[in-house]
Amino acid sequence: MDAAPLGHEEAEVHTRLMKCALEVEESRAWWHFADGGEATPLRAFQAYWFGARSLPRVEVIVANMKARFNAFPQALEVLHRWPAMVPDVRRLICHWHLQLADPLYRAFTGDFLVARRERLRPEVERDVVVTWVGAFAGERWTIPSRIQFASKLLSAALSAGLVGTNRDPRPLLYPRVEEAAIEYLLYLLRGVRFTGTLLANPYLASVGLTGGALEDRLRSLPSVAYHRQGNLTDFTWKYADLRAWAAATQEGIR
Repeated sequence: MDAAPLGHEEAEVHTRLMKCALEVEESRAWWHFADGGEATPLRAFQAYWFGARSLPRVEVIVANMKARFNAFPQALEVLHRWPAMVPDVRRLICHWHLQLADPLYRAFTGDFLVARRERLRPEVERDVVVTWVGAFAGERWTIPSRIQFASKLLSAALSAGLVGTNRDPRPLLYPRVEEAAIEYLLYLLRGVRFTGTLLANPYLASVGLTGGALEDRLRSLPSVAYHRQGNLTDFTWKYADLRAWAAATQEGIR
């Protein structure tokens, strides 16, 4: 039986990224405090969830956190109960949830940067990203807005470990991808409506997991059995869903 739907990737282009990049530490605080109760900006502000931030800034953060994590309730439940998460896994989960919530960031990291890595010199400059944003959006945004989007895209990619520095030319990197991160993503995507397949999608492609490299990693996973015979592929899931996977495999989650 298929797992119950966990949500769907955002398809409509929006401007939330202009005010909120990857925000790893803010995401960590959201996972800790937003436990299914009334997670309002005022409550977050009064309880200093995000430190000494102004109420308008907290409102921006809360709106983005809800779009990235509350849109996937089972995932938020798992993240809330996963205190022993290592930093490398944390930043990739933030990266993948931002991809799910933002079509611009998803295309930038899962398509544009992937193509740039195939060049003789795998690097990128801000002006190139500004041009790409213009091509992606058409006449939707002004030049100043495109510049701001480019800066936020590069900042988020830097925090995710996809870009090596904040100065041009910026080398493109592949982050360390822990086993737990791959399994989290697979169990999440299993129940999410998204464009692509478990073997070909912008989430895994953005961190260098495609083709043979991906299949090698899949065959080594303890909680997912992957088999290929010719053109036929098969996934066998050890656990019923993301919640069951986390409860069985991650320390502190019950």
